[in-house]
Amino acid sequence: MDASLSIYKELSRALARLKFAEPVDCVYDPLDYAWPAFAQYVERYGRSPKEVVLVGMNPGPFGMVQTGVPFGEVSLVRDWLKIDAPIGRPARCHPKRPVLGFECARSEVSGARLWGWAKARFREPEIFFERFFIAQYCPLAFMGESGVNITPDKLAPEERARLEALCDGALSRFARRLAPKLVVGIGAYAAKRCALALAGSGISVGQVLHPSPASPAANRGWSDAAEAQLRALGVALPPQNHHVLGP
Repeated sequence: MDASLSIYKELSRALARLKFAEPVDCVYDPLDYAWPAFAQYVERYGRSPKEVVLVGMNPGPFGMVQTGVPFGEVSLVRDWLKIDAPIGRPARCHPKRPVLGFECARSEVSGARLWGWAKARFREPEIFFERFFIAQYCPLAFMGESGVNITPDKLAPEERARLEALCDGALSRFARRLAPKLVVGIGAYAAKRCALALAGSGISVGQVLHPSPASPAANRGWSDAAEAQLRALGVALPPQNHHVLGP
């Protein structure tokens, strides 16, 4: 098994031993039931060193939960990344949050914005992945009794500390594999965890706006805001509508 995949397989096994109390009702681990799709993603796009690694917080209910790919909005994963694999089911599914895999008709807005930006700016996935990679800090999704999404920062302090210790270690090891100059947290929580996990590594850490529709700033034009933040971090982007990476 590829060394990067081994890191994630070990993380999934370690996370399976954790217990979460109320308000968490269901825990989904796409690294378990959607492993074939995730493995395709890493093997195809995450084996060479990268300049920039973008890191999200945890899976969204209509993105990675369905496809196994970080921010993995179904149509972009299938049609642009060309990833398609059998998707299993969590041991326990919340009735309001079924896992339908690539049959899911709901769009993950955050994923549509992030991967849609990559497609619009770089045109071909191979060009994007020459320099960039997108990962998740925590691979688990948490659902409340009502089906509401619970983010890792809302967990009980003791549960969050155990979770973060494992995710910090995996992120540190994965970053050493890809050897980026810069790791960029997508949103404040991811940026904070990246800074802590990579302290002393020599890897720079930055932050961009999260593309969530819950963010008024993101709704006013996420791609423009994120590009301005990336440029401020020293990331060169290609001209619009070009296939070749520019200075």
